[in-house]
Amino acid sequence: MAERPLATADEKPATPAPKPLRADAQRNRDKLVEVAAQAFATDGVDASLEEIARQAEVGIGTLYRHFPTREHLVEIVYRREVEALCLAAEELARDHPADVALELWMQRFVDYIATKRGLATSLRILLTTNSTLFSDTSGRVSQALKRLVEAAAAAGTIRADVDASDVLHALGGIYSAPNTPDWRDRSGRLVKLLMDGLRFGATKASKPPR
Repeated sequence: MAERPLATADEKPATPAPKPLRADAQRNRDKLVEVAAQAFATDGVDASLEEIARQAEVGIGTLYRHFPTREHLVEIVYRREVEALCLAAEELARDHPADVALELWMQRFVDYIATKRGLATSLRILLTTNSTLFSDTSGRVSQALKRLVEAAAAAGTIRADVDASDVLHALGGIYSAPNTPDWRDRSGRLVKLLMDGLRFGATKASKPPR
């Protein structure tokens, strides 16, 4: 039988696909990510991993089996937040009038910002590593917002001259606001004010969400 030739220097051996998790292990992992997202948004990146494990009703050993380092957990949480935000844009656009979908999505963007602020230190560390986190997620949020803005403008429920990048810039101001106890409430009010400005001069009135 002919021997299989060795891989050359330019070839990399195929990496075996990870084995799928058992159903109970997948549930534990999903719960840990969900609890961690809430903890990071509330307490920042220094949130206690032991407390995250406790609230997820698993042992700390289970947390470390799924997420060997804090940065690994941070990366998974951030990817989850981006994915959820982009999925929300699709669901809201399907279920609501275009401008209402835009406003509801921007309110969800506030929650995304809260988590991102909590992860800021570790995200900066990941930025300096070989992590593909930012290359994988770059542009996805802005594209989701662009689709919502363009749909609302086409429907005549916001101004026709709105540029999605300007809206994203305005939302970015929320990120840099001082982290005071009423930050979320103020951010929600700012989104409503922003939507009032976007609707002003629209060719077709649309009832805002309650």
